Amino acid sequence: MARGSRSGNAATLRRYWGTGAGAARIRWGTPGDWTRCNKQLTKYLGPRAKGYCARMHKARTGVWPGSRANAGRRR
Repeated sequence: MARGSRSGNAATLRRYWGTGAGAARIRWGTPGDWTRCNKQLTKYLGPRAKGYCARMHKARTGVWPGSRANAGRRR
């Protein structure tokens, strides 16, 4: 594939928001992490940000947002 292909960009974005500087802004595993992710990514993804952030939350923390097992869930 050519340089700058979609799959390369997707991997770069997953790295940035999952473990890079974007992840530092979201602070995965702390209360409000999904909300911060959604707020940051809505600018770029629009309504698709909710699903993307839910999948990233599951990948980074091991639980879905809103789950009873979520450490950042409000009691």
